[in-house]
Parts: sequence; C-alpha cells; structure tokens
Amino acid sequence: MRRALVVFATLILLWAFLSELNHALSPWHMYVWTGGLFVTYAALALPLHPGLLASLMGGMLCDASAPIPFGTHALLFAATHVVIFNVRNRVPRDETVARTIIASIANFALSLVFSLFLISRVPSLVSAWPRMLTDLICSQVLIALIAPWFFALQAGALDIARPLTSRYGRDAE
Repeated sequence: MRRALVVFATLILLWAFLSELNHALSPWHMYVWTGGLFVTYAALALPLHPGLLASLMGGMLCDASAPIPFGTHALLFAATHVVIFNVRNRVPRDETVARTIIASIANFALSLVFSLFLISRVPSLVSAWPRMLTDLICSQVLIALIAPWFFALQAGALDIARPLTSRYGRDAE
C-alpha cells in the first residue's frame, strides 16, 4: 500500500505541473496531456496490485478536474496499466529510453481513445482534427522531455520511502 501511495504522491506533482503548464498555454489555445506518464512507471516497476491502485488513483485525480464522466480516466488508466503490465517482461523495463517509448505509445493510444470518446461533443469535426493533432504532437514532445526526469523522481521517491519500512521492521507490501 505504501508503494502505491508514494507513486500516487508523484502523480499529484505531475498533475499540478500539467495544470500550471496548461494554464500558461491557454492563451495560445494549446493543451498538453500526458496520460501515458500516469501509468507507465507503476505498470513497469511495481507489482500488479500496488501499481494498479496507483494508476486508478491517478485516473481519479485526472477525472476530478476533467469535464467528462467521472471514472473515465480511471477506467482507461487501469486498462492501459494491465496491458503494459502484461507486456513488461518482453521489454527492457529498467532502461529509461524504453520507459519513455512505452509512455509515448501509451499516451498516443490513450489520446486516440479519448479523442474518439469526446469527438461527438465537437460541432465541426473537420476543424477539430488539426488542433487535436497539434496538441498530441506537443504532448508527445513534452513526454520525451520530462519522462526521464519523472521516472527518476518516482524511483527516488520509492527509494526514500523504502527505509521507512525497514526502520519499523515490516514491509509495506
């Protein structure tokens, strides 16, 4: 349980960073979304249950501020977590480059699903695609830039929390 809470704390930091960044980008009508980062580290580094719990809590955090039905992010993050968890033995999951590529692929897939889910709310379909494509490209570039730092932050947070479990003589998970 402690590992899930530590990873969730880092997801809160990511969510706050993205909220501020999107606020700063709003005069240019741009929006970045990095849903792949909310799932990748937990799916690659943690056991199934703590990682899935962290991904679900991260999804609920994103749901709390999104104008979509509550639980949409949580459900899609959980599904993405399970898919990445099931393929993690086939990829070099300890390498930062591989994690970044997986986060980019997951973000692309999640963005596509969200776009298809929300496309019915757009009055003019033709005018929406250029903006969606621009936002996706900006999001993918942002993931390539911050993913190594964010994965190091998550690993460092877990390393800091690890001595707390040995100090009290019990394991968190």
